[in-house]
Amino acid sequence: MFSFNRVHIIGYQTQPVSIRQTPSGTSVTDLNLVVPYRFRADTGEMLDGKGFHTVTLWGPMADIAGRFIKPGSQLFISGRLQTDSWEDEKTGEKRSKTKIVGLDMIMLDPKDGQLPAPANAPSLTTLINRADVIGNVTRDPEMRTTTGGQQVLTLGVATNERWKDKASNTDRERTEFHNVVIWGALAEEVARTIKKGNRVFVSGRVQTRSWETKDGAKRYTTEVVADTVSFLGTRNPLVDGNIQTEARGSSDANQDAASAPMAASQEPVPSVDVPQIAYASEIKAEDLPF
Repeated sequence: MFSFNRVHIIGYQTQPVSIRQTPSGTSVTDLNLVVPYRFRADTGEMLDGKGFHTVTLWGPMADIAGRFIKPGSQLFISGRLQTDSWEDEKTGEKRSKTKIVGLDMIMLDPKDGQLPAPANAPSLTTLINRADVIGNVTRDPEMRTTTGGQQVLTLGVATNERWKDKASNTDRERTEFHNVVIWGALAEEVARTIKKGNRVFVSGRVQTRSWETKDGAKRYTTEVVADTVSFLGTRNPLVDGNIQTEARGSSDANQDAASAPMAASQEPVPSVDVPQIAYASEIKAEDLPF
């Protein structure tokens, strides 16, 4: 597996679920989840916020959602970020929208209904909004300073998805481009270190912002606000003493490695050709709404 693109959220469905059918009879629906969260403002004060996320479900998962999910239902969704692009029919302007394609769904409400909100426990009402991405940086980081004096950095990361289409029995590939936003000291460290083409791991929350264009049209952008960034494919001096360059037959080898540092190889660790992992898609190409 060459890249990774996964999102986990727990939120509440905001409206009735509407199921539609593709020409071949596959069920599909879009959930609209609201996820409450807490964040620290520039002043250091903890504030409450909420994010809204579109989740697309296909096949049997969509059918289950149509039967059992009601407005206010609490759900766990695991999926992947996907951005659909198109041209505006009137203006010809390129438009895009990022959503979550659901891969797993768990309904979280007890059979006898939701419990009352806990009193004086704000941290316990903050739900999950987590995105994890492993991919290649598509452009050099761009640093700027806000009017309040904070450093903020933007980063582009690309992930690839490969699968085998059952209908055509052909290998398919799709590239997703993720906008990443990094704040503060971590932003400064990334700006000094990360360059276009580097492979990174990014972890944070998914955030959708809106703004108005000069002609008054409303636009949206979806970003990963990162609190963790790891530079991948690099040496780490903290583990050099634990790397063995030759196989050892004794069962005590692991104990020796843990108790006595060993000299690290000065040669670069070679990369290897990893076979591609393919899976069969249940969705036909002609069913996709883009």
